[in-house]
Amino acid sequence: TDARHGSTAAVIASRPARLFILLAGLFVTNALIAEFVGVKIFALEDTLGIAPFDWRLFGQSGSLSFTAGVMLWPIVFIMTDVINEHFGVRGVRLISWLAVGFIAYAFLFAYLAIELTPAAWWVTVGAERGVPDMQAAFASVFGQGLWTIGGSITAFLVGQLVDVVVFHRIRRATGERFVWLRATGSTAVSQLIDSFIVLYIAFVLGPQQWPIPLFLAVCTVNYLYKMSMAIALIPLLYLGRRLIRAYLGAPAAAKLRASASANGSGA
Repeated sequence: TDARHGSTAAVIASRPARLFILLAGLFVTNALIAEFVGVKIFALEDTLGIAPFDWRLFGQSGSLSFTAGVMLWPIVFIMTDVINEHFGVRGVRLISWLAVGFIAYAFLFAYLAIELTPAAWWVTVGAERGVPDMQAAFASVFGQGLWTIGGSITAFLVGQLVDVVVFHRIRRATGERFVWLRATGSTAVSQLIDSFIVLYIAFVLGPQQWPIPLFLAVCTVNYLYKMSMAIALIPLLYLGRRLIRAYLGAPAAAKLRASASANGSGA
């Protein structure tokens, strides 16, 4: 028992293990919140107080409207690259599957909560604040359609698995140079796939049955936004590397990256 306790304590005391737990926790938390807040669509131009962009693609036009989840997904991209850099293929795959499992688990209990019979007084408690039916509002916010949930989870998982492969292929070609290139390059490929899968499942195969020109136009606008954010957040990637190096120490951080690179050689 003492030996087992000592082994457990050693794992918990290990700085790389603590780092992985912290990064995994942040990754899953951001992914989970992004799924739930993604039900809200906001107007980017109005939020920033600028004139409507009025994009025109594939015979379609519109303003820049996105889900609120775009606040968090760029952080998830950065977290993916940081974990990939230091813990390799296995680390990213593990947290990706964990995130999908926790997201599905959260939505299951959200649906169960919707099915609970509401207290009569609670239904109208928000009437003075402009919410005449709290049960309907609760169901609308937390009860995202199964097509949307299925598309989002599928796109997220496929995108993550593609990201890790592309990341390590670029890393093998460039070595420890050009951190920004492997991060941006892997995001460019994975988010191209992610953007098209989620909207295709949710809105083309789903009950709304978008026409293909609309699907292509919205996907393109969403992809361009994600890539713009990925490029803008490159400094965060370097900041993350610096903080990890300071926490682990330069030799330990370099050893961890080398191990991750070796483990990713078969990706």
